[in-house]
Amino acid sequence: MKINWSAREVDVFLSLAETLSFRRTALQVHLSQSAVSGTVARLEEMLDVRLFERTTRTVQLTLAGEVFAEQTRFLRHQMEETVRRVQEVAQLQVGRIALAALPSLAAGAVPRAFARFAAQHPGVQLELFDSLAGPAFDMVRAGRVDFALTAANPAYADLDYTPLVSDRFVLLMGRTHLLARARSAIAWADVAELPHISMPAGTSVRQYAEEALLTHRIRFAPRYEVEHLATIAAMVAAGLGVSALPGLAAQVVRRPEVVTRPLKAPVLHRPIGLITLRGRPLSLAAQEMVALLRQEVQSSGTVGR
Repeated sequence: MKINWSAREVDVFLSLAETLSFRRTALQVHLSQSAVSGTVARLEEMLDVRLFERTTRTVQLTLAGEVFAEQTRFLRHQMEETVRRVQEVAQLQVGRIALAALPSLAAGAVPRAFARFAAQHPGVQLELFDSLAGPAFDMVRAGRVDFALTAANPAYADLDYTPLVSDRFVLLMGRTHLLARARSAIAWADVAELPHISMPAGTSVRQYAEEALLTHRIRFAPRYEVEHLATIAAMVAAGLGVSALPGLAAQVVRRPEVVTRPLKAPVLHRPIGLITLRGRPLSLAAQEMVALLRQEVQSSGTVGR
């Protein structure tokens, strides 16, 4: 038996098997009813078996037709999976990965992961967007990025959140600060009255600091509010105050004049997670990038400790 049917013919058959109507099938596949009938006739001739019982009023699958429908659905799924996997391999050669990340990650772990990935896959285009959580969620939804790295669990029905790392808070202070002599962790309550330099209200860094001090019934009132990590580090180096930051953020702005000490009571961690669109699996290239990012952030000294 010579088999020489096309994917188009299989699609026409499966549509008719579902609708059991030549008229509705013709509308679905954008063919005339006679063309649908001709397609079915060619399949039956190739298989040497009737696939449908047809009368003037009804269309029903024969037993052979039911078996053929089951098997062709499986074959179509396998073909789609084959195409997807081949495309993923191609993407590792000439594809594209786009991601959104918190500024502290975009200036630290992500470039290191990009460098490692680019060394192995120089033909893949890499795009990075510095972004806070809200805009990052929108970019994932719109398909502008494959995934995002944020400090917030979106808890939205259309987004999936996968925990990646836990980022412990530390205190930044000038090297000549009295607390710089401490060799162990410093309690939040002991630094509450110091002049603080912090990110603006609404940022995850600020929210976590406020939460930590509330456990001591202390209202967090920073002396200075600035938007950029580099500015915070410069102000700490100038002796204008101290700053509580997650470890990954602190590492991005390391300076000789600034030292860090872990914070305790409570030991506070900011979770970093992977945001993806529900129902849209990551490509092979994106999965490899996620694995590299996980390695980079987990190798950082203050993460998870």
